[in-house]
Formats: sequence, C-alpha cells, structure tokens
Amino acid sequence: MENKPSASAKQIAILVPAKGMKGSSDVLKETTASAPENQISIPVPPEGTKDSLDVSNEITPSTPNRQITIPDRMDGTMSSMDVPKDAMNDEDTEEEETILTSTPTKPKKTGLHIFFMNIRCVYKLDELGLEVMRIAVPAALALAADPLASLVDTAFIGRLGPVEIAAVGVSIAIFNQISKVCIYPLVSVTTSFVAEEDAIISKGFQEQRNEDLEKNSPVNADEKEVPPCNDSEKRCGASHIASEHVKLSRSGCSRKYIPSVSSALIVGGVLGILQAIFLILAARPLLSIMGVKSGSPMLTPALRYLTLRSLGSPAVLLSLAVQGVFRGFKDTKTPLYATVVGDVTNIILDPILMFVFHLGVSGAAIAHVISQYLITLIMLSRLVRQVNVVPPSIKALKFSRFLRCGFMLLGRVVAVTFCVTLGASLAAHHGPIIMAAFQICLQVWLATSLLADGLAVAGQAILATAFARGGYHKVVAATARVLQLSIVLGMALTLLLGVGLQFGSGIFTKDINVIHIIHKGIPFVAGTQTLNSLAFVFDGINFGASDYTYSAYSMVAVAAVSIPCLIYLSSTHGFIGIWTALTIYMSIRTFASVWRMGAARGPWTFIRR
Repeated sequence: MENKPSASAKQIAILVPAKGMKGSSDVLKETTASAPENQISIPVPPEGTKDSLDVSNEITPSTPNRQITIPDRMDGTMSSMDVPKDAMNDEDTEEEETILTSTPTKPKKTGLHIFFMNIRCVYKLDELGLEVMRIAVPAALALAADPLASLVDTAFIGRLGPVEIAAVGVSIAIFNQISKVCIYPLVSVTTSFVAEEDAIISKGFQEQRNEDLEKNSPVNADEKEVPPCNDSEKRCGASHIASEHVKLSRSGCSRKYIPSVSSALIVGGVLGILQAIFLILAARPLLSIMGVKSGSPMLTPALRYLTLRSLGSPAVLLSLAVQGVFRGFKDTKTPLYATVVGDVTNIILDPILMFVFHLGVSGAAIAHVISQYLITLIMLSRLVRQVNVVPPSIKALKFSRFLRCGFMLLGRVVAVTFCVTLGASLAAHHGPIIMAAFQICLQVWLATSLLADGLAVAGQAILATAFARGGYHKVVAATARVLQLSIVLGMALTLLLGVGLQFGSGIFTKDINVIHIIHKGIPFVAGTQTLNSLAFVFDGINFGASDYTYSAYSMVAVAAVSIPCLIYLSSTHGFIGIWTALTIYMSIRTFASVWRMGAARGPWTFIRR
C-alpha cells in the first residue's frame, strides 16, 4: 500500500482488535478528504493460507486497485499485517504487536510438542532467532569467561604441583558454594523483575508522551507521531508499576528509577560483606568439613587461598547482582565487556604474582580479587548512566518481593550446589591425586556446560516479558527455539570434549597419574553435555515463567535422590562412582523440568486451554 501525503490520497486504516484475531472478519475503512467513509468487510483467510484481497475503487474509479496481503497464520494466530508504519500511530502498532504474541487457538494435552515445534527453523535468523542470539551469545561468552579464567588459574597452579591444585580445588568449591547460596536466588529473580518493571515503565513513558501529544496537537490521531526525546525536551513524568507506585526520574528520559535495581545492589553489597567476614572466620572449620584435616598437606595452601579470595566477596556478589540487572534490560554486551577486561587482567597477573614474585597460590588469589573489583567498577559505572540507582525512599525498595521469591529459591540453590560440593569433598577424601583429577574435570565440565546458560538468560528475559504481556504464542515459540538450540549445543560440546580431553589433558598438569585418572572421566564429562545444556536452559525458562515454587521443591527432591547415590558410589567405585552419581543427578534434574512442561502444569496450563 502507498500512503501519499496529498489531500486526495486515500488512507487505509485497519482496525485491529487488542487481543488477537478472534472474529471472522476485520473492517477496512477507505476514505478521502471529500468522500464519505466506506466500510469493506474482509474475511480472514483460513489457517495455512495466504490470500490477497483487493480494495475496490468504489469512490474514485481512476484510483488503481491496491492489495492487502495477509501472511500465513501460525498455530491459528495471525503473525503480522502488511501495513506501513507511517500510516499507523503508536496505539495501532501496539495492537499489531499483540497479534504477534496471541494465544494459540489449538489446545494441547501435553507440552512435549514444544520440543519439535518449528524444528526446521532452529538455525533461522528470523526476528526471534536474532533476539535470542543478541542476548545469548554475549551472555554465554560472559558466563564462560570466568570458568575459562579459572581453567587458566588451574593450569598455572598445576605447575606448582598436585597438592597445590588439590588445595585450591577445595577452596574454590567452598567459595562457590557460599557465593551461590548468598546471591544466586536474588540474581535469578532480578532478571525477571527488571525485565517486567522496565517494560511497564517504558509503556508508561509512551502513554505519557501520547497524552501530551493529544493535548498539544489538533491533528487527527491516525496521523500523529510521538515526538523524539531531545535535549530541549527532557521531561519524564511519574509513572506507576502496578500497585507499587514507582516514581520515574525527571532528570532525563534515559534515566529511570527501577525498584529492583536498587534492591539488588543493596542486597548484593550487604551479603558480600557478610560472606567475606564469614569465610575469613570459618575458613579452617569449613576446610575440615571438606576433608582437609589439620595434618593434611593441602591445609596450608588451601587456607591461604580461601582467606585471600574471601576479600573479593563483596565485588563478586555485587557484580553478579549487576549482571542480573543488565540481563533484565536484555543487555548482555556490557557484562561481557567488563568480564573480559577483568579476566584478561587476571590472566596477566597470575604468572607475574605466582612466579615472578614467588607468591604461589596466594598470587593466584590476589590476581582473582583484583580482577573482580575491576569488573564490578566497570559495570557500576555503566549502570549509573542508564538508571537512577538512588531510591526516593526506603519503602520504594520493596525488599519483601525480593525476599519472598529469593527465599523460595534458597533451598533450590543449596540443593544444586551441595551435590557438586559434596562430590568435591568425597574426591578430597580419596587423596590429592584423585582430587586434582576431579578438580580439572569439574572445571572443564562446568566451563563448557555454562555456555548453555547464555540460552537460559535469553529464554528468561524473553519469557518474562512475554508472560507479563500475555503473549503465550511468543512464550511457546521462544521456549521451543532455546530448547532446540540447547540440544544442538550439547551434542557439539560432547564431540569437542571427547576429542579435546583425550589429547589436551597435559595442558592442565604434567603428572602422569593425574592425567590417567582424567582419561577415565572423559565419558562422563563429555557424555553429559546434552543433559547439562537442557538442565541449564530449563532453569532460565522456569525463572522466566516465575515458576519458583516448583523449581525449589523439585530440586530438593532431586538432591534427596542424588546425595545417597554420591555417598554410596564414591565409597564403592571411587572416582568413577562420583561421576556416575553426578550423571544420575543431572539426568533426574533434567527430567523434572521436562515433566513440568510436558504435563502442561503450573505456568504451562495455557497449553491445554
């Protein structure tokens, strides 16, 4: 269609209902400045067809015929209409976007079909594919950067000997366990909360601008355009987020106040300080619980490394909280940039402090702490330019919302990390050789599997927004895409690790005995990558759907089965038994999420309607 600015030009306005395309027809108005309105009823094409409907020139015979092309319907839902953006106002555009995410009309008894939905489009870089990639790729690189830096640490520390690498492995396991228990529940809910609140605030801005436009402009509503926010017109009014009455910043349209941002920063900072104090005071008892007794050669290096790493706890927890905020904004490039700068600094400082200044494991810990504070500083400096982090009052923080969902996930996080930490503890009881091999395998296992967490971040951010808008079609489409990509990623990682560890184990250690034990773990480390990818992606999907209750209870049940398996198989089969139990753990964890979606329970009940 053409939309010419002349007075005699015809304008075609399509009345799009706000909630999907339920009716059998839409109304097309064809008007001119001098002619009365004509209404032409256009039937909606049946499913799977693509028709062209001609607009008859009833008023001016000289006007050439024009066509409106209605694209294919997908799962009973109109996907778009060929209407020029300049012929639609913002309200029409918003209604058109509603069509993109309307609920599928065909009810299903199970959600398992989502695994195979549009499977031929798994590699397609359409609008959804590009959105997933824009979020997932930088997020995956940022998430993988820290474990990869830990692998470099492991490689440098491995040069010191098997005792040192085993000691550092135990210390890292303790530090990660405490860190995840403190911050992971809050980081998980931060992404969803920020995504929801940012969408509502942005909508409030748009509505306010539309109201101002209606007051100041006598032009017909169909021809209005929202004025840009320039330097001479920086005026942001107050807006409300549901019942929370959140006041927006008036300092400029680019700086708004989002309650979840301030809440996450405060909680992350406070928990970081408390964690540092706890780890410094309880380092020796914690190492004893992990199997590093007073007479063990691992005690001194482990105690030294853990104490120094504890000083970086405030930076670690605060940086994770800020990452959750940026994920909610669907901005994963900023965390990637900060993480790469910090990790490169860590890699450069490692050999200098460890070998040039002869600080050994202490040098590795100091390098890591410096890199964490650098990462936090970079991300905070970017964040304060984007949003107003100072709350207008204590009540505006709304800690209750954070704590309610955060504590729900606390049990889940303890269950998740306890299984891995217990595996490290059991390996330590078998001596430094077994522990060294287990530490190398575990770092590789986690570093590669966390690549799938980038897809999880994309799924969480997209689903949180879609669920908030009632866009169930987009929920299903995004879920199918990230799950299919996770399977592809898992199979690729299986092949890569199967070959890489067989020939590249010598990168991490020169000890022949350790390398021999690592080779025994290759089938488990490589073979579980598909399970790991699915499990991590399902975490993001569940959090995006705000299915926190099931996530918590199901993981506690998984741990209840996995922990006895770890203890029994470790005592009977040693190193192989530990990895067999971890494989059982990941299998049950993945099955629990598949069952939830497959049975169409909880947030997935809309599939059956």
